[in-house]
Amino acid sequence: MGNAQEKPSGSGAGRSDQASAGSGARSRGGGDHHGQRPPQKGVANGTRTGINPAGGGQEERDRPAEDTSYLDAPAGALPPHLARLKNEGNHLFKNGQFGDALEKYTQAICGCAEAGIDSPEDVCILYSNRAACYLKDGNSKDCIQDCTKALELQPYSLKPLLRRAMAYESVERYKMAYVDYKTVLQMDTGVQAAHDSVHRITKMLIEEEGPEWRENLPAIPAVPLSVQLQHREKPVSIEQAQARAARATQDEVRKKESQFTLLKQKGNDLVKNGNFQEAMEKYTECVALKPDECSLYTNRAICFLKLNRFQEAKEDCDSALQREPGNKKAFYRRAMAHKGLQDYLSASTDLQEVLQMDPNVREAEQELEAVTGLLRQSLMENTAHTPRV
Repeated sequence: MGNAQEKPSGSGAGRSDQASAGSGARSRGGGDHHGQRPPQKGVANGTRTGINPAGGGQEERDRPAEDTSYLDAPAGALPPHLARLKNEGNHLFKNGQFGDALEKYTQAICGCAEAGIDSPEDVCILYSNRAACYLKDGNSKDCIQDCTKALELQPYSLKPLLRRAMAYESVERYKMAYVDYKTVLQMDTGVQAAHDSVHRITKMLIEEEGPEWRENLPAIPAVPLSVQLQHREKPVSIEQAQARAARATQDEVRKKESQFTLLKQKGNDLVKNGNFQEAMEKYTECVALKPDECSLYTNRAICFLKLNRFQEAKEDCDSALQREPGNKKAFYRRAMAHKGLQDYLSASTDLQEVLQMDPNVREAEQELEAVTGLLRQSLMENTAHTPRV
């Protein structure tokens, strides 16, 4: 049974459709004592159509009868007449007829009291099911009341706890909702709605009451280990398995994101303090978490340059430019790596690329002048050492 808030559709829509259809028939057929046309044979395109003397056409006679075998399904220890009421309520609920379902559950609850039914589990389910109808109808007060009755009959029953938590949250009784959600999670950590609500309510309570918000919470009951094990041993549905897998994936993403942010910040702080070896190690850990983050390679390149590891600095700048071909920092730092490797021609090329992107980079102008001088000197030395033929 779902838990989202909706208004009950009931069965009135079908009656209004029939009324409008009858009205249309009267307007077409003319006067009779009760607004209905007198019996007559139908003719369509010159051919007589079959009319059922009992009042239904061929289509109605051919329609298969509705399957009501679900009404006789066993329902715990409930006697047959009460089991039928519960089963009918379940069927109506599944079809969105929450008001009608509520009536069936109420009849079943009253029937249990009149018959003196001594089955706390079955009566608990009836109250929990009726609470779901109230929740769908937006009636949080009666939902809370029914869930509390269900929990008196069967303490630590998961569905009434979850529905009561949702009802508490809807009427802004956030502390009570928080306690119920946390109790639910002690029994089943895979309830995604409880995780999301705890996260949302925690943020609200911190904003309202500050860091001491936990001190003002009601006591969260400790679910007995036997109850926890009982819930863990229950077969997991496909939906539950998918929800748990999705949550595990989200948790892993959040964990990696948090770890990445912390490592990168530590690396940046270490660079500011001149600890380039340690900073390089932090950036390397970051690369393992996010290998496509361009800034990690340009940041680590600084560390390699400061450690005179020019080849590794060049390779990191190459990696950055593969990810962002127009990265100005990567071109500049690769130029410095080329300079350290005494490849002055490549250094000059990269510095000219930087200045073409931004002519106002003063450091690039100065380095280009220096590299040009080193290149000229290198060429002169090579010429001097070349033997004449």
